Amino acid sequence: MPHAFKHTRNIVTVLMLLVVGALFSLVMSPTSLVEAQTEPTATPRDPVWLGFSTARAAIEEEKGVSLRTVARWDFFQDDWSTPNASHPQNAAGIDSCVSTVGIAQGRAVYFGWTFVITSVRGERYEARVSFDLQSVAICDIQSVAATPTPTSGTPTAAGTLPAPVAGSGATGSFELGGHVSGLTTDAIAAMRTSGMTWVKKQLPTAAGVQEGINYINAARANGLRILLGVIGDKNALAANPTAYAQEYATFVAELARNGADAIEVWNEPNIDREWPTGQVSGANYTALLAVAYNAIKTANPNTIVISGAPAPTGFFGAAGCAASGCNDDVFMQQMASAGAAQYLDCVGIHYNEGVLPPSANGGDPRGSYPTYFFSSMINRAAAPFPGKPICFTELGYLSAEGMGSPIPPSFDWTPNDPVTVAEQAAWLAQAASLAAQRGNVRLMIIWNINFTRWDSDPMGGYAIIRPGGACPACSALGAVMGR
Repeated sequence: MPHAFKHTRNIVTVLMLLVVGALFSLVMSPTSLVEAQTEPTATPRDPVWLGFSTARAAIEEEKGVSLRTVARWDFFQDDWSTPNASHPQNAAGIDSCVSTVGIAQGRAVYFGWTFVITSVRGERYEARVSFDLQSVAICDIQSVAATPTPTSGTPTAAGTLPAPVAGSGATGSFELGGHVSGLTTDAIAAMRTSGMTWVKKQLPTAAGVQEGINYINAARANGLRILLGVIGDKNALAANPTAYAQEYATFVAELARNGADAIEVWNEPNIDREWPTGQVSGANYTALLAVAYNAIKTANPNTIVISGAPAPTGFFGAAGCAASGCNDDVFMQQMASAGAAQYLDCVGIHYNEGVLPPSANGGDPRGSYPTYFFSSMINRAAAPFPGKPICFTELGYLSAEGMGSPIPPSFDWTPNDPVTVAEQAAWLAQAASLAAQRGNVRLMIIWNINFTRWDSDPMGGYAIIRPGGACPACSALGAVMGR
């Protein structure tokens, strides 16, 4: 689902506050309790992150350095309308931090962000970026007034973990499944044509165990294995993490006891839309995962335990984490350091923002961030957990074709080259083929089969059953899966 992360610092005038507030406004819609599902999360299109990316790219080009990995980055909103006394000509504007640009050559840009980027070698670079991202200045006159507040949060300690209970693991070869809004006749037909043997349903604990048992029984009746993605109560978790972990574990254990084939423990626990603000860390998540894993394996050692797939994002920059969340790679590294490998059978990941074929490793119009590419997402999840299989619990490509209106702005990654339904079908098939060939991908759940919602949360654009009932992806996937 779309989400926005905002860091607001040093607003210099009321006017700036109004302007920046308008720029930062992103629509966020609540999850539908009726459907009891959560749509995929995009890498944030937050203006600050785009500003940082613009500043970094400009510094790399001008200075001939690589800042793919940095020690830290900070930013603050800035007002350049006052002449800079440190400039040789007391210039004002965005270029007043560049000693070689005089008043006559300076651009009439007076508001934006100042970014201070420190490389892993300790070199400090400063750049200014206009709010519309169209103007950039690389500063050789460094600001003495730059005192931004650190963006990193302080995660709480996870405590001592229990000894893991023995289980069967995620043995077997690659399999395909689909995320459904309901296991309808059309959905079942589409899944069979596609060669799918798994179905996924997302289950909030508020819906109750019996709802999960109903899903299990429906899957069995149709010859499918079922993955339940179980989302807990983040407010209850915040109030008493230890007590709530036990409550959550009791819930998922009952699902395992009633035949759940796989359980994904939570959803996107690296952001505070899903996990308590100020408590986001891989170690804290691992504390809950460990208790849930042991309860599941005690109830049914054959139930596959999948770690909660983090939201794919690099929003939190070099710091990696803030009170509001963590980059997915940093979060998984924290999990690994906390010992999470003992408490998962399969590493859960999401991939739902692709605009190129899964064979691509570059050329994305948005840049080169790893979450944009299929193969680098797999590597991102596999690196912290050597030897553990990967489970895509959401993988999809968004297409507005046939939906009747454009993609909402928070998901409109490539407005000049939208993904077609034919591309969606071909790319899903290619992703399944590549995943099967890799050998370390155990399960791929297609997001999604038959959702129809099309508004600020464009679930229907991911669906392989398109408006009118056609399913081009079904035959493409079926050919790959031997159906």
